[in-house]
Amino acid sequence: MGGVEKQEEYVKEGFLKKIKKHASKIPFAKDAVAMYFCATDSKTPLSARLIAMGALAYIVLPFDAIPDVVIGLGYTDDAAAFWAAFKIINVHITDEHRQKAEEWFVK
Repeated sequence: MGGVEKQEEYVKEGFLKKIKKHASKIPFAKDAVAMYFCATDSKTPLSARLIAMGALAYIVLPFDAIPDVVIGLGYTDDAAAFWAAFKIINVHITDEHRQKAEEWFVK
């Protein structure tokens, strides 16, 4: 399995689980889930999918610049990575992706 496929598999396995567990601490959780649905949509351009997967992988990774357990600061590096990617690919996040995110949070 190549690097992109490995990263995508890692995100698919851990992202939704981590968001579900920590959503109350992550102010951008709904946007991140919408980005996830965009990144896993085959209709999304490959370049946008790769950017999204990179940002989502950073959120899932167990190591990062500021550990997530640091109260008040733990998700700031995750947020920076997320928002940088979000600004680039936001045009590819459709109403359908946002609706799926809303429905996912209701489950």
